[in-house]
Amino acid sequence: MHSSVQKYKDIISAIDRKIEEQKIHLTPKVIAVSKTFPIENILPLIEHGHLHYGENKVQEALEKWTDIKNENHNIQLHLIGRLQTNKVKFALKIFDYIHSLDSEKLANKISDEQQKQKKKPKIFIQVNMGNEDQKSGIDKRNLSDFYRFCKNLNLDIIGTMCIPPNDGNTEKYFSEMSDMNKELNFKELSMGMSADYLEAIRYNATYVRVGSKIFGIRD
Repeated sequence: MHSSVQKYKDIISAIDRKIEEQKIHLTPKVIAVSKTFPIENILPLIEHGHLHYGENKVQEALEKWTDIKNENHNIQLHLIGRLQTNKVKFALKIFDYIHSLDSEKLANKISDEQQKQKKKPKIFIQVNMGNEDQKSGIDKRNLSDFYRFCKNLNLDIIGTMCIPPNDGNTEKYFSEMSDMNKELNFKELSMGMSADYLEAIRYNATYVRVGSKIFGIRD
């Protein structure tokens, strides 16, 4: 068995144990974050049957995934990196999910492009939980208004995404994000990465983004 498949199975087992211990009523989907890894490293996991993958650059995703997705229409590709407005038309050609909607300008561009391509990606609003200057995302105080703005553009907003500050209070941010998600009646929550995905599950994450624990440390 390829090492990435074994690591993936270990992650699924850890999630199952956490769900049983905490009596959690949902099982999150694992997004295997394959950014920077060549397709040869990813193929064993595809052959194993895993369907959800994450990339953070549009051009890399197009080069890596176009042929694979044409062969396997069940694969779901998630854009987890920042999306520039000039890359939106290319992003919609390859990505099924966008996790990083963070501005009205980007929302308008996606709305225009999805009408042209007649393709409607599922979208998460990225929330800047710690109001960090170095991170993208909507100010949490503006989330409700921004969601209404997006609905008026006919965007398919399915939930929120956050990357909490690295200040030792991860669970506090997860809890707050979960509450905000519920207030807006979102069904999906993209939250948790390799270091904290098990904690995120406790706070109702429905998608966790795991890369290094599956594919190893990036160069």
